[in-house]
Amino acid sequence: MTYDLMLIGPATRDVNIDYTGQEVHEIGGAVYFCAYAAKAGGANVYASVKINAEDRDILDAFEFDADHIALLPSPHTTLMRNTYFTADRERRRAECLAQSAPITPDQIPDVDCGLYHLAGLLYGDFPNELIEALSKKGKVSADIQGFLRHNESGTMNFHDWAYKKDYLHYFDFLKTDAAEAEILTGTDDRRAAAKMLYDWGAKEILISHNSEMLVFDGETYYTCPVKARNLSGRTGRGDTTFGAYLAKRMTGADIGEALEFATAAVSLKMETPGPLRGGEADVQAYINEFYH
Repeated sequence: MTYDLMLIGPATRDVNIDYTGQEVHEIGGAVYFCAYAAKAGGANVYASVKINAEDRDILDAFEFDADHIALLPSPHTTLMRNTYFTADRERRRAECLAQSAPITPDQIPDVDCGLYHLAGLLYGDFPNELIEALSKKGKVSADIQGFLRHNESGTMNFHDWAYKKDYLHYFDFLKTDAAEAEILTGTDDRRAAAKMLYDWGAKEILISHNSEMLVFDGETYYTCPVKARNLSGRTGRGDTTFGAYLAKRMTGADIGEALEFATAAVSLKMETPGPLRGGEADVQAYINEFYH
């Protein structure tokens, strides 16, 4: 079987505490939110999930058939605690209570994929040699979070990626949020940041923001506004956007079409906690109502 894309990364046990103090235990991780969004985008998706084998129930939460998912064993499953200070969840403190082991090239399942997406959470999830190894198998994409966010004794701190100019050229698609783009480039101008990332080698850059999504391909800037009616499901926003975007791009959509679908998908997702539960038809209905 040939898959459009493989999502690679650690899934997590999450403890989410809202601004009222209410505590909820959930499954999370970029690979988890990306998986639902990519399925909604109509792609044939494979997920390679880094967890401890005793947490196999996490795989069930993906709702994938057995030939679409693999467990990459780790001594620990990543455990995150997110404390939100505002109702819109824009201000939060993220803490890592346990981190999974790095994913190495020999652990990647030998299946035929058009794109390999590094859906990371923390620096150390992906050694640099994995990037180069995957580039020999197909296209490569990454969420830059997995290269900037460091687990420092449980506290999440962001630092620039020392190897960015050596490895950005391997990425056919790159996702950052506005704050991460500023860390990488030194500018808070999202268009200027996207241009710099392109000049350093990334081929197609998506920068997420709470007001709009932006894509730059070296020639044209594309934007699409976020139209969520509430933000109760903010967790997983960027992962949902990029999962849907990659799915559409890998199944033949042009940038504008893929960006509209992805932004509508995340707008719909943000109105309900958890991953995007709707399918392609639900996202299209949202587009018809709010974007056309």
